[in-house]
Amino acid sequence: MVLCALALLPSTWMFTAAGDRLRTTADVPRTEVAVVFGAGLWQGEPSPYLARRLDAAAELYRTGRIKVVLVTGDNSREEYDEPDAMRGYLTEHGVPDDRVVSDYAGFDTWDSCVRAKKIFGVDRAVLISQGFHIRRAVALCQEAGVESYGVGVQDRHDGTWYYGATRELFAAGKASLDALFEPDPRFLGPQETGVSAALASAG
Repeated sequence: MVLCALALLPSTWMFTAAGDRLRTTADVPRTEVAVVFGAGLWQGEPSPYLARRLDAAAELYRTGRIKVVLVTGDNSREEYDEPDAMRGYLTEHGVPDDRVVSDYAGFDTWDSCVRAKKIFGVDRAVLISQGFHIRRAVALCQEAGVESYGVGVQDRHDGTWYYGATRELFAAGKASLDALFEPDPRFLGPQETGVSAALASAG
C-alpha cells in the first residue's frame, strides 16, 4: 500500500498544482501569450492532435483572448521541424506571421516551460494541449515561473488518445523530478526578443 501511495504522489501533485487553472477557449482569461506544445508531424504537416491544438490557438487569437502564439517543438534534425510546420498552419488559419514566435528547442514539456520563461521572457501564458497532457504542462510551467492557465482540447478516444493518457502516468514521475531539481533544458542559449517584438507589433 505504501508503494502504491508513493507511485501516485506525482499524479496527485500534478492535479493539485493545476488546480482550478483549467479553462476552455470560451472562458480562459485574456492573456497576451499562448504557448502551443508540439505533438508530432505527419509527412511534414501537423498531426491531427497537433492541428487541434493549433485550431484552439487560432480561435483564441480571433476572439481577442491572446495576442501572440509561442509555438514550441522539436527541430533537433534538419528534416524534422515542428515549429515551422506549426507556424505555417497558424498563418493559414488566420494568425498573422508576425504574431507567431518559434521555439526550436522545445524537446519536452519542462524544456518548453523553462525556455518560455528564461529565453522568451514569458511571465504569464495560456497553455494549449490535449486534456491528458494539460495538467502536467500547467504544473511544470507554474514551477518554471510562468503563471499559467490551461486549455485542454478535446479528441475522440482512439488508440493514440489512450496511449497518451497511459504515458502520462509515467511522465508524471519525470515531471515531479523536473519540478524538484529544476534541471536546465537540453539547450538554453541566449535570450530572444521574439515575444516582446511580436507584442510590440500587436500594439
